[in-house]
Order: sequence, then C-alpha cells, then structure tokens
Amino acid sequence: MGKPTGFLEYPRELPLVQPPAERIHNWLEFHEHADENTLRTQGARCMDCGVPFCHTGSLIEGMAAGCPINNLIPEWNDLVYRGLWREALERLHKTNNFPEFTGRVCPAPCEGSCVLGIHSPPVTIKSIECAIVDKGFEEGWIVPEPPAVRTGKKVAVVGSGPAGLAAAAQLNRAGHWVTVFERADRIGGLLMYGIPNMKLDKRIVQRRVDLLKAEGVAFVTNCEVGKDYPVEKLRKLFDAIILCGGATKPRDLPIEGRQLAGIHFAMEFLHANTKSLLDSNHADGAYISAKGKDVVVIGGGDTGTDCVGTALRHGCKSLVQFEILPMPPLTRAPDNPWPQWPKVYKLDYGQEEAAAIFGKDPREYLIQTKKFVGDAKGHVKELHTVRVEWVKDNGRTIPREVPGSERVFPAQLVLLALGFLGPESQLLDQLGVEKDPRSNAKAEHGKFATNVPGVFAAGDMRRGQSLVVWAINEGRGAARACDRYLMGQTQLP
Repeated sequence: MGKPTGFLEYPRELPLVQPPAERIHNWLEFHEHADENTLRTQGARCMDCGVPFCHTGSLIEGMAAGCPINNLIPEWNDLVYRGLWREALERLHKTNNFPEFTGRVCPAPCEGSCVLGIHSPPVTIKSIECAIVDKGFEEGWIVPEPPAVRTGKKVAVVGSGPAGLAAAAQLNRAGHWVTVFERADRIGGLLMYGIPNMKLDKRIVQRRVDLLKAEGVAFVTNCEVGKDYPVEKLRKLFDAIILCGGATKPRDLPIEGRQLAGIHFAMEFLHANTKSLLDSNHADGAYISAKGKDVVVIGGGDTGTDCVGTALRHGCKSLVQFEILPMPPLTRAPDNPWPQWPKVYKLDYGQEEAAAIFGKDPREYLIQTKKFVGDAKGHVKELHTVRVEWVKDNGRTIPREVPGSERVFPAQLVLLALGFLGPESQLLDQLGVEKDPRSNAKAEHGKFATNVPGVFAAGDMRRGQSLVVWAINEGRGAARACDRYLMGQTQLP
C-alpha cells in the first residue's frame, strides 16, 4: 500500500450529514462527500493487512462477511490515496455494475470484516466507494459502452431490480439483445420504489437506466409477464429467460383487528409515497399520509427504518417502532466474533431522526402486538401489546409473554415491516419452475438454472429476502450461466 502506517496515523472520518431535525423537511439525500484530502487519508487507513477479509463475500451463520461481489477494496483504497481516481473507478467497475447504488444503500458487510476493525474503527469503505463512482460521473468518465459485436441471441429479464439490471448489463456486454420487463411504471424495482428518495435519489437510478438504454438494453414497463404478456410468447420470442422478480410476498400479522383500515404493508406505504413524490411532488395526494397521526411501525429491519424516516417527513404526531427481539449489545458479543457481521446496537438514519424530533430512540424492544382495536368507523385507533422474554423450550428459543406487562399504544397508522415470505408464485407456476421448501425458485447458486431449460433465476426470487449487493452478485452469476447456455462458453467475469 502507498501508506503502510496510515491506519496508525489517521482516525476514521465519515462524511458530513445534514442534521436530522433539518433533513426531515425534504426528500433529498442527506449524505455529503468528504473533501478529496479527507478521502485520500481515509483510503490510506487501508492497512496492507496481507489477507484482506473485506472482499471475501462468504456467509457465516447465514450473514454476509465481506463483500458478496468481491470488490477489489484494498486496490481502489490505495488508488484513491494516491489520487488515481480514474484507475480506482476502473477497479471498482470490474466487480460492481452499480457502485452508486451500493455506495448509498449497502449496509457494508465489507466494513464489518475489515481487519483493522478487530481493534480499531474500520476503513470507511462504503463512503470511498460512493465518492469514486460519483466522481466518475462528474468527470464524464462513465459513458455508454455498447458491445462491438452482437450475437443475435435474445434474452428476457423479468424484473428490473438490482439483480435484473445486473444480469441485463452483463448479458448486453456479452453482445446479446436483452429486454427487461417491469410491471411498475418505472424501471428499478426495489431501487426505485422500495427505498425512499432521501436514501437513494431516483435520479441516480434513472441515470444508470438511461446509460443501459444507450448501451442497447431494452426496457418494457407497465408489463407483468404472465398477465399482460403471455408466458408462451416469452418462450417463443426469446432464447433464454432470467427471472429476477424479487421476494415480494410480505409477511402478514394475522391477529384480531387486522382487517381495520389504516393498517398497511410497508412496501404499500413506501411505493405509493415515492410514486407520488416523483409524479407530482405529493400534490396528487395519491399516497398513504402519516401527517398528524400516531404511527406504529412493526418490524425493526431496514424497511422499518425507511418507514420511520418517511413518516417523519410526512409530519407524524408520534412514532414508535416495535421489535420482538432484545436490544443488541453495544459491542460484539462473545458469540459474534470478527469477521462476522457485528450485531450491535446502532442508530440508523430513521431512528436518529426520530430521536431528534421526539427525544428518544423510537424502538420498543421485546414487545409483541396482541390485537388491533378500531373506532366506530372501522379505522384502527390503538394497539394492545405485551412484553416478552426469550426462553429455551425443547432446544428452541421462543418468546414468552411477561404477565402484567400489557400496554396500549394509540395508532391511526400501522405499518407492517415484517419481512417477506418469498416470490409471488403465478409466473413460476406458469413456467413450470420448481420451488424450494421456502417457495423460492429452485436453482443452485453458481448455476442459477431452474428445472426448465433456458430459464434461470437470480436475486431474492431465488435466494429469498436479502441485500442489494447479493442481488448484484446473483444477477452477474445468472448472466454468466445464461451466456454459457447460449454460447457454450462465457468470458463474463
């Protein structure tokens, strides 16, 4: 490395962010880039560790350890330190089709596996990645690169989320004619409608979509394959199909009062909000508003956090977020050693904003909703809850209610952010694709081929709910497998 002692000399510095109480008054991204000198010194903290774990992309106890797309992190950290930004961009694009997405929304398992992180704050890998690609666009280094030769083969990609876009980008690079089908009115899938604008500006997504169009990828919107576009026609017109429809079947909470108005799945809330924002800056009123309401978000993951941040920007009256699990420890527990993902307490952007407005972290831990209660008009007005403790039962750990811990929370808007059960089954059934025990498309990782010849599956539709960076990994892998199927061999990375 250019600065072997950098990790000893420079502390970790993150880019500035707009103060929480200010940023909730708009829908703009609130993270800024550090200045170039700061970014170079942060790159210098990459410590020439000999055996870097940041780019390993392994799974330890079901969680990512290191980068799933095997980003060449030590290389571009060093190049940034030396001021070689264009070369850093070239290294970054070798493994990642969309670093402007991952640099904004990835939880950075690479940083959790940074060797420096064993004893010191890890390298600011995520913010450096984002700065590299944004500089590439600003300097005009990122331009359309259509393939020099076309193979004449045609591939349909169903779903335009990160897996679908990655597969399309790679197959187009190999010279195939690629058409991406999307049932929504805009391309991007989860990137467009599942992640709020303040976390990932939709102009960033559209910029990359426009680049792919200029390179020759065709996009069809407002078209649900199997409903608006017959499966038979798809099989007839295309030489191969890659299914990237995501895990879009939400987990419900089937308890008393679930039928009441004012109870919504998180994605229903987030999708409508972003569409209205893009269509009319919310002037059309075609979204679920939290303004002036007591809001309860049930679920403690990233989607729940996005609901928190969105409700605050609407101007909610109060906000609480339920989590059935206990509060994580402040530091790594003995059974959560490096290089596993650190399961520790943190304030994400939504909770940070709620704390700034209401004075405390909005999360309530070890709590379970027992029933919803409505008013005379059939609209939810409150939730009845009970505290729980986790106990061993025949080798399993289960939640047990704590007697006398009942509590009632007012709520006129309840958002269910409980994760996803798997993909919707209609298209898989029409194609005759086998499913695994979790209802996902059955296709081995690394091969991505389903039981139907010429049909591949990738992303959340194959692996279940996961990270954007894993979706890119799968899209690239499915593209390799599809290219090999079409041509007998593949040169795709």
